[in-house]
Amino acid sequence: MHYFKTLSKPFFVLAPMDDVTDTVFRQIVTECAAPDLAVTEFVNADGLQSPGRAKLLKKLRFTAGERPLIAQIWGREPENFYQTARQLADGTFAKELGLSEGINFAGVDLNMGCPQKSEVKNGTCAALMNDRPLAQAIIDATKEGLDGQLPLSVKTRLGYGQVDLTWPEFLLKRKLNMLTIHGRTKVQMSKVPADWDLIGQVRELRDQLAPDTLIVGNGDVLTRQQGLDLAKRYRLDGIMIGRGVFQDPFVFAEDSPWPTYSTSQRIDLYKYHVGLFARTWQHGERPIHTLNKFCKIYISGFDGAKELRDHLMHSINNDELLNRLNKAAHLYAAKSGASS
Repeated sequence: MHYFKTLSKPFFVLAPMDDVTDTVFRQIVTECAAPDLAVTEFVNADGLQSPGRAKLLKKLRFTAGERPLIAQIWGREPENFYQTARQLADGTFAKELGLSEGINFAGVDLNMGCPQKSEVKNGTCAALMNDRPLAQAIIDATKEGLDGQLPLSVKTRLGYGQVDLTWPEFLLKRKLNMLTIHGRTKVQMSKVPADWDLIGQVRELRDQLAPDTLIVGNGDVLTRQQGLDLAKRYRLDGIMIGRGVFQDPFVFAEDSPWPTYSTSQRIDLYKYHVGLFARTWQHGERPIHTLNKFCKIYISGFDGAKELRDHLMHSINNDELLNRLNKAAHLYAAKSGASS
């Protein structure tokens, strides 16, 4: 039995978000309220089987505490998917990342839904909806590489230019272990609300075509309770949350404490994030401006938050950012003391 089958339903998954869900942010989310599964940033299988491999390993980096973790890969060449899947399954990558014996990824996910222009222009990710022979070759090669050692999933959308349920039908016939459906088409990007009725229709297709494939819904879920309601209404196995974690780093908690967090507590959590970032990426693997994406998670919901964010986001290195956060923490602590 593969790992996904051991999860209680509905299970919750932290979505893959490029330059967001790195090992640092996953550790923050895990310590706040761990998801049942998490997915890495998407990493190019063609690049991993090239001289550029070493530079891409940062996207696969993880700690034992972040498990269970799924490695998400994308690309164009089936042979590179085969080799990458084999090396993920047999622990080669975990060993290269310096992890202890027996610590490995819990599964592999194929990105067949990313709508970004550069990826689509190269015939990858969402473009595979329009090249099903290549999509099948990639799935077959990945399965062969995994050799049953790790489960295989696909994350995709409802169609390319318009809704096309023959696409999830095609994928379900490949007998995947899990299929995650984002409730929009490629062209819609994130400009319209996710269509959960259509995600429900994919689940109905699953019941007919591939009853052993788990179905996960994704799109606009901002709270755990909302996810539970959607899973119940559409009889889904799991819910994936992406941007919801920006509103509440405790989004996976049954009872999130975030609404009651003081300004000082929010600043302290951002300080912890910045410190962990500095300790993790000591050789400049991630530029300081990467942290700007996270600033609004913590620095919001209090007087002066916008001005403080603007100030923090002009920091040129980790030390400067931490110094500015320390000064802000002292200032707000003083204000709190004066008002009490």
